[in-house]
Amino acid sequence: MIAYPLSPTPEFGRNDKEPVQWAISSGHIGYTQALAAMEDRVAAIAAGEAPELVWLLEHPPLYTAGVSAKAADLLAPDRLPVFTTGRGGQYTYHGPGQRVAYVMLDLNSRRRDVRAFVTALETWVIGALEAFNVQGLIRPDRVGVWVERKTPAADGPGIVAREDKIAAIGVKIRRWVSFHGVSLNVEPDLTHFDGIVPCGIREHGVTSLVDLGLPVGMDEVDEALRSSFRKVFGAVQDADPPSTLTLKPAHAPSES
Repeated sequence: MIAYPLSPTPEFGRNDKEPVQWAISSGHIGYTQALAAMEDRVAAIAAGEAPELVWLLEHPPLYTAGVSAKAADLLAPDRLPVFTTGRGGQYTYHGPGQRVAYVMLDLNSRRRDVRAFVTALETWVIGALEAFNVQGLIRPDRVGVWVERKTPAADGPGIVAREDKIAAIGVKIRRWVSFHGVSLNVEPDLTHFDGIVPCGIREHGVTSLVDLGLPVGMDEVDEALRSSFRKVFGAVQDADPPSTLTLKPAHAPSES
């Protein structure tokens, strides 16, 4: 395994400076299998039986409903499978071309501050976007990471500015160990977002790196995420992803 050293001191690093395991899965990982793997790993971390883990993957096309999801925000319930989940937030979409990062960190060894942790996740994503000269924005009245886009006005001369979401954030904390995490749009099918009101926000759209005109591959995004993560959370160490082949699904799709 390769350990990547860190300098300077990260803002949300571990007290003991132990590296976080960093794993990448190929293919499309089923949501129930991924959730079961997270549940197992979080329990082991809380018990002191496993190190922290960041797990990068892609899902097949699906919707997930967070604890604040509203039925009216599921616009096309028969379009894709819908899964209920205990993470924060409302409805979101996952699918090919979107990098999902499940973040299983022990806040007991860092800082027992949920707001600071979410801010650190936002800082991580914004730092990764900077590698592609994209300025990520945070808005206090909206969750996620946003980008400003300027387009010609539809009804006459001039430029219109709007903000689209490029990354969603939704986490859960159990015994001060985190799970779920972030999803960054690299090149997903953006039309799949039409089946929901993403995160309950109707006034703004969604975008991706490729939609912004950046022909970026997933490997490049992964490297940018790793580099930014080290600055915010500390050193990482390559590891194998959790096995999902023998895990019993943690949840079935909802009936929504």
